[in-house]
Amino acid sequence: KQWYQRRVRGDSVTVSVDAVVYFRIQDAISSVCNVDNVRTSTRLLAQTTLRNMLGTKTLSEILSEREEISKSMQRILDSATDPWGVLVERVEVKDVRLPPALQRSMAAEAEAQRDARAKVIAAEGELLASKALKEAADVFSESPATLQLRYLQTLGAIATEQNSTIIFPVPIQMLKSLGQ
Repeated sequence: KQWYQRRVRGDSVTVSVDAVVYFRIQDAISSVCNVDNVRTSTRLLAQTTLRNMLGTKTLSEILSEREEISKSMQRILDSATDPWGVLVERVEVKDVRLPPALQRSMAAEAEAQRDARAKVIAAEGELLASKALKEAADVFSESPATLQLRYLQTLGAIATEQNSTIIFPVPIQMLKSLGQ
């Protein structure tokens, strides 16, 4: 028998759960003598058991421990229905649904976390770039000719891009040395 259960969780999250209980009557005399309606009683017991089990779990536990919840429910239901002559063969938690508003909220939270991680990665990249620039500046400060060579290399790269105008700034030190 399949049933649908809607439950407000202890962590204030409303979840809708579909579950199925597979059972059979193994002792017809006990099922007739010990309970008025074995199917209804088993269904109500299963709903109550599911409701009680979900009430002790957080949303993440419900989503990640569906198998454990099913097995635990099977053990509880089988022992409770044994006096009725019922054997619970299997319990399956089929579906756990969240309200659309909660789904949107979780999606927004996940997007914010992705954005935060992207900003951290970008900041780490900036830090590495600044360290590399500092090392380059240290090398250039040791030898002014290195800076001039890099400057000329950059001009060469600009020239190969077929720009029609190249602005060629001349360092003041170069002009002073030409004037002497």
